[in-house]
Amino acid sequence: MSLSFPPVTVPHAQRQQMSNSSSITQFLLLAFADTRELQLLHFWLFLGIYLAALLGNGLIFTTIACDHHLHTPMYFFLLNLSVLDLGSISTTVPKSMANSLWDNRTISYSGCASQVFLFAFFISAEFSLLTIMSYDRYVAICKPLHYGTLLGSRACVHMAAAAWGAGFLYALLHTANTFSLPLCQGNAVEQFFCEIPQILKLSCSHSYIREVGLLDFSACLFFGCFVFIVVSYVQIFRAVLRIPSDQGRHKAFSMCLPHLAVVSLFVSTGIFAYLKPPSVSSPPLDLVVSVLYSVVPPALNPLIYSLRNQQLKDAVWKLITGWFSEAMNCSSPSA
Repeated sequence: MSLSFPPVTVPHAQRQQMSNSSSITQFLLLAFADTRELQLLHFWLFLGIYLAALLGNGLIFTTIACDHHLHTPMYFFLLNLSVLDLGSISTTVPKSMANSLWDNRTISYSGCASQVFLFAFFISAEFSLLTIMSYDRYVAICKPLHYGTLLGSRACVHMAAAAWGAGFLYALLHTANTFSLPLCQGNAVEQFFCEIPQILKLSCSHSYIREVGLLDFSACLFFGCFVFIVVSYVQIFRAVLRIPSDQGRHKAFSMCLPHLAVVSLFVSTGIFAYLKPPSVSSPPLDLVVSVLYSVVPPALNPLIYSLRNQQLKDAVWKLITGWFSEAMNCSSPSA
C-alpha cells in the first residue's frame, strides 16, 4: 500500500504563522451535505447503521460469553472480532452523527488525535485477528488431530493478546509520528473522520516522508498477513475437496466461508480506498468509499457470521427467547 503526496510549497508568512501543530486547536471535518435535510438524512442513516452494528456485535459477544457450548477457539476469536468492530465504528460514527445533527464540522485537536489512534488501533488489531482466525480454520480443517494441542486455551489467549498488542503499538507509533509533524496547510480534513493520510496532507515539513515510509512498511506487513490468509485458504480448499462426503464438505465450507467473506469485505474496501487511481478520485467518491471500509464492515460482520452458522443462530435465538421469557415472568402479577 503506497501513499504519495505532492510536494508542498508554503509561503514564508504562512509557514511562520503555523510553524507547528500547536497552532491548531481544532480541525474541520468533511461534511456529508450542505442542506439541512440531507444532514438529517445522514444522521438517521448513520444512526440506523450504528444501532445495527451495536445490536449485532453485542448479541454475538453476549451469546458467546454466556453459552458454554461456544467456548471454543473459533468463537473466542469471533468474540474478540465483535469487540474490535464495536470499537472501530464507535470511533468514527458518533462524532459524524453529532456534527450532522448540530450542523457542525469541528473536532478538537485532542479529539482528532484520539480518532487517529483508536481507528488505527482497532483496524490493525482486527486485521491481525483475521489472520489468526485463518490459522484457526487451517488447523481445524487440515490438522484436526492436532487442533487441541495447537489451539489450546492458553495459546488462544496469547494469540488474541498479540493481535491487540500489535494494534496498540502500530497505532501509538503512527499517531505519535503523525502529530509530531508541523501542520501549516490549514485545518480542513478531507474526510468525515480524522485519519493519518488526511492529516499528512496538512503537513508543510519534509518530515512527513518519514511517516509515509512507515505507512509503506506497515502496508508490507499487511500484505504479508494477506498472503498468509490466501495460502491458508488454498490449503483449506484443497483439504475440503478431498473430503468424501457431501455433508462433510458442506460443514467445512460453513465453518470457513463466513471468515473468508469478512476478510474479502475488509480487504477489498480498504484496497479500493487507498489504492484507487487518482484519476477516479473525487470528494463525493472518496466519502462513499470511506464509509464502505470504515462503517459498513462492522455492521455487516455479525450478519455474515450468523447466516451460515446454525449453532450461532440457535444460541442467539435461545438467548433472546430466554430474555423474553424472563421479562414476561417479571411483568406478570404474582399468584
